[in-house]
Amino acid sequence: MTTLEQRPNTALLVVDLQNGVVEGAHERDAVVANVGSLVQRARHARVPVVWVQHSDEQLGRGSDRWRIVPELTRDDAEPLVEKRYSDAFEDSTLEAVLSGLGVGRLVLAGAQTDECIRSTLHGAFVRGYDTTLVSDAHTTEDQTAWGAPPPEQVIAHTNLYWTYQTAPGRTAGTVRTDDVDFGGTS
Repeated sequence: MTTLEQRPNTALLVVDLQNGVVEGAHERDAVVANVGSLVQRARHARVPVVWVQHSDEQLGRGSDRWRIVPELTRDDAEPLVEKRYSDAFEDSTLEAVLSGLGVGRLVLAGAQTDECIRSTLHGAFVRGYDTTLVSDAHTTEDQTAWGAPPPEQVIAHTNLYWTYQTAPGRTAGTVRTDDVDFGGTS
């Protein structure tokens, strides 16, 4: 039901599952395994997998911290979008990549929940995408020293409010890894 015309396809968007981003993340291994399952299922269903990779002072391009975690392997044919801001659409090629694939529906997974996941969810939704967050396939690190709630509460709260997100002509919501439906795409 996306508001984007002529964009009937779905894509799996894997955001910032990089060594330096998830090294101390809550339930890191379980989240990475869930994303790995999603990637395999998307490939099997011939749904595009679009990888997003952040770079900044702490994640220097080409460094080990910048690399995608070793448990996940990007196929060379799968798009890789490099970004510098929390919202993966901001000053990146993401919109052009998705438009070229005819994508109007995103299934989103990755890190970090309280920054790049939330920003990209909202960025996609306001641009007209139907946007589904995989509730057990995103994570964040402990930011309690800076006044944030514990990671499990950040994740739970994000899942709660995204479940009830609404806007005219678009759909949002959450779904568990095992319940993701990649059907209905070309």
